[in-house]
Order: sequence, then structure tokens, then C-alpha cells
Amino acid sequence: MQEMINQAAQWLAGAHKAIVFSGAGVSTESGIPDFRSAGGLWTRYNPAEYGTLGAFLRDPQKVWGMLAEMEQVMNVKPNAGHLALARLERAGYVAGIVTQNIDGLHQAAGNTNVVEYHGSNRTYSCLRCRVRFPRAEVQQMPVPPRCPRLVEGSRCDTILKPDVVFFDEAIPMQAVIGADHLVRGADFVLVVGTSCEVYPAAEIPQQVRRQGGRVVEVNMELARGLNSHLSLQGKFSQIVPAIAERVLALRA
Repeated sequence: MQEMINQAAQWLAGAHKAIVFSGAGVSTESGIPDFRSAGGLWTRYNPAEYGTLGAFLRDPQKVWGMLAEMEQVMNVKPNAGHLALARLERAGYVAGIVTQNIDGLHQAAGNTNVVEYHGSNRTYSCLRCRVRFPRAEVQQMPVPPRCPRLVEGSRCDTILKPDVVFFDEAIPMQAVIGADHLVRGADFVLVVGTSCEVYPAAEIPQQVRRQGGRVVEVNMELARGLNSHLSLQGKFSQIVPAIAERVLALRA
């Protein structure tokens, strides 16, 4: 394993432009359960009934029964892997992160250039007023949270929607553009905590490969079909800090 860590570090340190592509596996080590795994959210709530914009528009109060449960597991802190990626960005080795996660843990760790491909639960919006509210403010509201804005002298009272991408929603154009900007010219991608099975996000590592870049994977269960140049099986919170330490040691 140490030889592979050293190799990954050398490739990362020598890259012209290195990026990170992350998924749910980096958050499970902070205490957020994998929604797709056994006992996860989507095994108990039918995505067609709870995970689509159509479902939310039909019965937002019903969908908030699931969202309230999701909120309870989101109050966690970044782990050592998140902190290591932030160190690599500050040191100039990582240009940015494209994440499929909605939890904001990369930003909480200190990363500043993060593209949230599937949106974020750090803000909530009123679909009527188009006003956005920070999560801290929404957490003070009764469930389901309702828009407090006054419209023509009376309270709007529309149930707020988290700014996450539901299954039937398109990827926000801002995220598409941001990801494209990061991927363009990248010659190294560190794939962490994702099986790379959810498209179009899963196309990102393949695009780096098509550009002639290297793909390095860190996963508890290695992704099928990723065809990475180097695969390190183990914990994100252990392997990525080890890679970061080696990269920073090479600079010294």
C-alpha cells in the first residue's frame, strides 16, 4: 500500500492541473449514512414518491417527512480526508473539487473551489418568491419550514425546498459550467468515495482520462468500470491524508 501511496503522491505533485471527484463514501466516514446502502434512506423511502421535484410539488409536506430525517444526520464535521484535501488546495496542488455530495463538508474543511454537482442542503428556496434562505435560519423554523416573506401584505407560507437536485431535475447550469472549467486541462483526477455509476457526473474521470490524464481511485469498494491507473482500497480518512503528507514532504 505504501508504494501505491508514494506513486499517487508523485503523480499528484507532478501534475499540471489536479482535481478531485468525490462521492458519498467520503461523507460516510464523518457519520452520514450512504442513502443507497442497506437500511439507507432510499431503501425506506421510494425515490419516485419522495426524491423527485414532481413529488415535492404534489405534496411537499409528505416529502419533508423524509427530508426531516435526512437533516438529522447532516450535522457532522469534516474528517481527516476532507482536511487533507483542503491542505492540498491551500498548498496549490489541487485546483478544485467536483462533488456529488450535498453536505458542504469540503467547504467546512477549508476547500474554496468546490463544484456541488447535485446541489446543496446549505440553502433552501421558496419556489414562489424565489428567495433563498441559509440552512441555519431554516433549522430554526418548524417542520416543514415555510417562507416567512410578506407578499402583498400577507405571509407567503410556501413550504421551502432544499437546493438539492432531485432525481427528475437537470444539473444546474452553474454546476455544469463549473465542472467543465475544472476538468478542462486537468491531467490528474483523484476519485474518492464514489462508485462512478451516477451519470452525468461519472463522466468526469473519463474525460480526464481522454485528455491523457491519470485517474487515481481511493475507495472502500473499488469502482467497477472506472479503469483507473491506480486503485487504493481503504478508508478515505486514512489514505488521502497519507497521500497529502507524502506530497507535502516531496515539496520540502
